[in-house]
Amino acid sequence: MKRLFDISISLFGLLVFSPLLIIISMLIKLEDGQAIFFVQDRIGKHKKKIWVYKFRTMHNSKVTKTGKWLRNTGLDELPQIISILKNDMTVVGPRPLTQYDINRLKWDKKEAQPRWQVKPGLTGLAQITGGVSASASLKADLNYIKNQSFFLDLKIIFYSFCINLIGKKIIRNYLIKTHAL
Repeated sequence: MKRLFDISISLFGLLVFSPLLIIISMLIKLEDGQAIFFVQDRIGKHKKKIWVYKFRTMHNSKVTKTGKWLRNTGLDELPQIISILKNDMTVVGPRPLTQYDINRLKWDKKEAQPRWQVKPGLTGLAQITGGVSASASLKADLNYIKNQSFFLDLKIIFYSFCINLIGKKIIRNYLIKTHAL
């Protein structure tokens, strides 16, 4: 059921966001003439290596003007729809991490193991609540894994969409004040 949901949401997202994807691609290309996408290997379900696609937001180790806007709205993450359609990721799940981040956060320990039993997601509880620390992010991921449901996924997708429209800070402050999740 979740796979069908992932495919449906991804195809719908491509349809709805296709004009925006084209505009973003043109802005990136016009800004510095470099590649549009940033591709990085991350760790997925069962610690399998996957490729994650994002809009490129940096040039010469500096965030570009377009990149700043993309990061503030989370739109830099939209190309991850490719990874969802490839079945490497899901729409909602824990953030896909690099091996470097797993080592740095010490998330290879026993308490983090449930995190590697599910596919990483384009969005997730930790991503939208903006965990203030590694332990808060892990707690949010484990909370999501324990309480997964269709309705929780819909709420997370709704707030993720709001972040794309309004911005991370406003939505995260709202979620903190209202305890909406």
